[in-house]
Amino acid sequence: MLKLYGGARSRASIVQWYLEEIAVPYEFVTLDMQAGAHLQPEFLEINPIGKVPAIVDGDFKLWESGAILLYLAQKYGKMPDSLEQQAEIVQWVMFANATLGPGIFVEASRDRETPKMLEPLNRIFEKQPFLMGDEFGVADAAVGSILCYIPMMLKLDLSAYPAVLDYMKRISERPAFQKAIGGN
Repeated sequence: MLKLYGGARSRASIVQWYLEEIAVPYEFVTLDMQAGAHLQPEFLEINPIGKVPAIVDGDFKLWESGAILLYLAQKYGKMPDSLEQQAEIVQWVMFANATLGPGIFVEASRDRETPKMLEPLNRIFEKQPFLMGDEFGVADAAVGSILCYIPMMLKLDLSAYPAVLDYMKRISERPAFQKAIGGN
């Protein structure tokens, strides 16, 4: 069975959310980060950087939430056949981790970057319920989790982005989200 390694309040919940969405059985291995469990030799064999999340799927080890999400989507048939659509999904997952997250959660750039990212997202969600159209997918797990972390961690007024707020409400009400992130 696939093992997902994470700590309390870590990005492992993003991977857990997607595993719940696609109904893949997994074992969640909670590491006591305060005690340094992520720096022990056993875990460093899985991720030499010593960060969570990480997965072990048979003999295969993978870390970085975006890479794990894409691997799971590929392995369990949740990626489209078209190379172009796959590239769009990769683009959104990379945007979530490399642009959206740092833009919003790094205080020095937040005021400048938030409207640059949320205005276009608002326009997208005015036209369609999910990033890739009418169906929830791995891109939504990546981008949606970052967006849903905003009210959990920051006091930002997002009222200028009503379609983004509707999207956040829609995805946060999903049972898989509630199981993985909602209870945190």
